[in-house]
Amino acid sequence: MRIAMCASEVVPFAKTGGLADVAGALPVALEKLGHEVIIIMPGYKETRYPKSLSCRQAGEIRKLSADIAFSSIGENIKAYFIKNDAYFNRDGLYQDKKGDYKDNLERFTYFCRRAIVLLKEINFRADIIHVHDWQTCLIPVYLKSIYKEDPFYKKMRTILTIHNIGYQGIFPKDKFPKLALDWSLFDMKGLEYYGQINLLKGGIIFSDTITTVSPTYSKEIQTEEFGFGLEGVLSERKDSLFGILNGLDYSIWNPESDKFIARNFSCGSPQGKNKNKEELQKLCNFPVTNTVPVLGIVSRLAEQKGFDILREAIEDICKLNLQLVILGTGEARYHELLGKIAKKYPKTISLHLKFDDPLAHKIYAGSDIFLMPSRYEPCGLGQLISLRYGTIPVVFKTGGLADTVNKDNGFVFVKYGKTDFLKAIKSALKAFRDKELWACLMQRAMKGDFSWEKSARQYIKLYKDASAG
Repeated sequence: MRIAMCASEVVPFAKTGGLADVAGALPVALEKLGHEVIIIMPGYKETRYPKSLSCRQAGEIRKLSADIAFSSIGENIKAYFIKNDAYFNRDGLYQDKKGDYKDNLERFTYFCRRAIVLLKEINFRADIIHVHDWQTCLIPVYLKSIYKEDPFYKKMRTILTIHNIGYQGIFPKDKFPKLALDWSLFDMKGLEYYGQINLLKGGIIFSDTITTVSPTYSKEIQTEEFGFGLEGVLSERKDSLFGILNGLDYSIWNPESDKFIARNFSCGSPQGKNKNKEELQKLCNFPVTNTVPVLGIVSRLAEQKGFDILREAIEDICKLNLQLVILGTGEARYHELLGKIAKKYPKTISLHLKFDDPLAHKIYAGSDIFLMPSRYEPCGLGQLISLRYGTIPVVFKTGGLADTVNKDNGFVFVKYGKTDFLKAIKSALKAFRDKELWACLMQRAMKGDFSWEKSARQYIKLYKDASAG
């Protein structure tokens, strides 16, 4: 099949979150299964002058035309960059220190229109155009309105992946003319949303197929609690809505070959994990001992990630016989709280308020237990990484966490709150003291298959079904 992957960020070219990881890893997995894939994304300043995204080698960026450049990943996947300095030559992808860019509607409207035209310019007759999140949602809208009579696009089908329904691309009604769409599409059955424009809603309605990044999340977003106002629209399209779990890039997250960790180890030879724990304890200024469990957190410090209940439980956690290392940045209130707690319990908490990829690898490899009590989590990569490294996760039963963690490989609490969170931690600590039980837990965790190949095969089936109508 011929697949065009359209996304607002793609590893290794530009990244703010997990969307970029998916948009970079899925095409490579599809190519390995014999499919022809291209990528289309904005040509950001970050793309031309990349920061260290040491996830995957990419080819040199070359010029195709006045406003199109290209590079490559995988064996022969071309990544096309749509250049427009007025829109994309900025330090941030979506915002600056003042907040979201005020012209984000114009920026991504331009990107969507130009991406569609680019397909014809390079004569790429895609079977599937796979779009991601609100920034690309006008592509399916345009294909079924402005371009519906153009024979070049006639057989193309679209699939929309919703990575986090909390971000919808909502803009004032008076900007609707900038979309170059007929006003008839600004109604309840189109892009209108409580008197405003909602681009994600448009994508949901006009895409041929919709996916989310885990099976449980696909069900959750059809409820009032998790639908963020779009649960009704999604319920109407439930027969075209599917959940496919994100894969984990094992070329990056692999304890057997990880260059950031003190000693490589594997499921068949797990002894090296003890050396990583020892090195992590030294780095965190913890007493070096194998009898005290190290708990790790690598996260954005936000309420969605469970820091509201962590805040309530942190004093009780610090009174348990454990060591806790936290890495991440986020809301100022959690920076302040955790800073005070770390000063109060210096031998129990090691706090790192920053983004540090090498340290993240060390935490996954050296910790015994990984805390991920997210209130909601569309997919989550932290628990998948921790499982790969034999670090047992403690999670709340939601979204992708519910689909990947169970009593055989971790600890799950089902009532969101301090009490049940603490119970789950204490259950994990009790299990840690039983070395035979813990060794079995580690083995089951590390044997789990969350590779992109498995997920890619599910996407291919959806692509084929969409192409067949």
